[in-house]
Amino acid sequence: MKIENLIIFIPSIDAGGAEKNLFLISNYLVHKIKKVIVVTASKSSKKRFNKNIEIVSPKTTYWEKYGRYIKTFISIFLLIKIFLTRKNVIVFSFQSNISAIILSKIFFRKIITRSNSFPNSWTDNFYKKKLFKYIYKKANHTIVNSNQAKRDFIKYYNIRPTCIFNPLNFKQIEFLSKKKVPKIFKSTDKLKIIIAGRLSPEKDHITFLKAINIIKNDISIESIIMGKGEEKRNIQNFIKINKLNKIVKLIDFKLNPYPYLKQADFIILTSLYEGLPNILIEGLSLKKFIISTNCPSGPKEILLSGKGGALFKVKDFNTLSNLIKYYYYNKSKRNRKINFGFKSLSRFDFNTNLYKYLKIINSL
Repeated sequence: MKIENLIIFIPSIDAGGAEKNLFLISNYLVHKIKKVIVVTASKSSKKRFNKNIEIVSPKTTYWEKYGRYIKTFISIFLLIKIFLTRKNVIVFSFQSNISAIILSKIFFRKIITRSNSFPNSWTDNFYKKKLFKYIYKKANHTIVNSNQAKRDFIKYYNIRPTCIFNPLNFKQIEFLSKKKVPKIFKSTDKLKIIIAGRLSPEKDHITFLKAINIIKNDISIESIIMGKGEEKRNIQNFIKINKLNKIVKLIDFKLNPYPYLKQADFIILTSLYEGLPNILIEGLSLKKFIISTNCPSGPKEILLSGKGGALFKVKDFNTLSNLIKYYYYNKSKRNRKINFGFKSLSRFDFNTNLYKYLKIINSL
């Protein structure tokens, strides 16, 4: 029986890499499947979806100010309403997978889940681990976006997911990078660094600032932290206390970050954990030098174990400061890594990876 309705379940749409994947995948699938329905409590993101996608969300934007748990609760009710009125559906869960699986099984619906990262917090408790393993096995298919996450699911939960890398449209990235935007760096002869991402604890921007604080008197640096989030005040306080105001500048999240990334020499990621961070792939596509934590699970894969950039241990700001200095003075070595990483980008081809999603959906 041909699927008439694909329900994409994502209670909270934020400003991050996972959401970029959401829009790319959804806008592709709407051309291949009769009806695509997005269930979300984030009503304000409607404009980023193809006009043929049906958005099922609250009638007001009142719930936008609340966190993911409240939005999940609301989205569950929206999903139940669809289940009661439409029979021939498959659920494709991008978020709150446990809730989506339970609800789908209660209503005898098939479900595909997509995990952006391995849920490490579920492995440190015997009962949580058993519960997660039991519920996740009820899904009809599980998708992850890195080989390390795939290995972790197999090891800890005896679940064998399909790995599909994030699909990136490199032609579009190049086109968007040429848009005219204000210059964010004042000097032409200083090392220009961007660290982009949500200002949240897991991104660990403080490690970057500690590294900059060590080398601020050794090399000339201008750096930009681009993003928004709850850690903004802590970041501003660290900058003020350590007198980094002339070296580090904060700018808001940009819907099109590529013209800003293009102005940088280095792109740095200091996350405690990630899925498959788009910022590193996008940086390589713009031929920027990447320094990233070797956090679980994606950076090592993207940077080919350090052949396409530089890796350091989570929270190790001393090593980060040394890497910045080393590659600042060794331009030929960093260029070799940039070129090596750039040549490896076919793994993330837009059409190839999007077709893999369609193939799994059709198989059900």
